[in-house]
Amino acid sequence: MRSPLGREIPDQVDPVLEELVRGIIAQVADKWTMLILEVLEEHGTLRFTQIGKLTEGISQKMLTQTLRQMERDGFVSRIVHPVIPPKVEYSLTELGHSLSAAFCGVWEWAAARHADIEAARRAFEARNRAD
Repeated sequence: MRSPLGREIPDQVDPVLEELVRGIIAQVADKWTMLILEVLEEHGTLRFTQIGKLTEGISQKMLTQTLRQMERDGFVSRIVHPVIPPKVEYSLTELGHSLSAAFCGVWEWAAARHADIEAARRAFEARNRAD
């Protein structure tokens, strides 16, 4: 069987792969992960406080949790420099850059389809006002 894009659809999906994909989608669909990914892509290697300042509205606790999860999944590398006070820097790994590139496609799609989406929303609102 083929998808509408012509890609082969397997008869059975590997449950391990399906769980991995669902987990990654859940994480990267998280607002903070996407914003931190964007900040690190735009600014390169940054310290914790710099990421916090550039990721507007994030709490220190959420920043810590999100960076740890991103490090766990291999999207971010964390380097601790042995100085006093400790200097910790974060940067995207190759895996993180590839994820960023994948989501860049979503941005490009949204930019190209923005008018279509807005028109669909206006039409939806117009239909529902009549009800």
